Amino acid sequence: MGMGRIGVAFRAFFGALGSGATAERLQQALSGPGLPAPQAEKPAPKPAAPKPPQRSDALALLSALQREARFVDFLMEPLDDYSDQQVGAATRDVHRGCRDVVQRMFAVKPLLDTEEGQAVDVPAPLDPDRYRMVGNVTGEPPYRGALAHAGWIAEHVQLPSWKGQRESINVVAPAEVELD
Repeated sequence: MGMGRIGVAFRAFFGALGSGATAERLQQALSGPGLPAPQAEKPAPKPAAPKPPQRSDALALLSALQREARFVDFLMEPLDDYSDQQVGAATRDVHRGCRDVVQRMFAVKPLLDTEEGQAVDVPAPLDPDRYRMVGNVTGEPPYRGALAHAGWIAEHVQLPSWKGQRESINVVAPAEVELD
């Protein structure tokens, strides 16, 4: 029995003791045909299942770049004490691994098929997400100019889904512990 019903019962009891008018109204309510049939108590709603942790897509990408190319290690390493030859040798492996990750997750290809330096037409209206005009830009589109960079476009986005624990959602790379 919930506290709500106990409270109503006490109010009815003491209200009837203290007031004849209240006692009469309670008597009419209890004996009259207007009372609705008692309803079974509704079970308490079940708590919603906790949502799985959502990890930032940026962290998923950064984590893959670290795992497969040691990208974060490379960026965070001070390079001042290394020769250009040593940096160049390390860069090849990082470059190869990063390229593989980006291709697998995004299938990046050139936005335009035109070779750099060749003439290209930029249609009106200008889409600033597809074309960045550089140099002596005057007038209104359409424009015609030499392609300085073909741009890049992703054919798909396939980032890994996070299956880890909530406490580790911001971990880019786990600590590595070598056992004897």
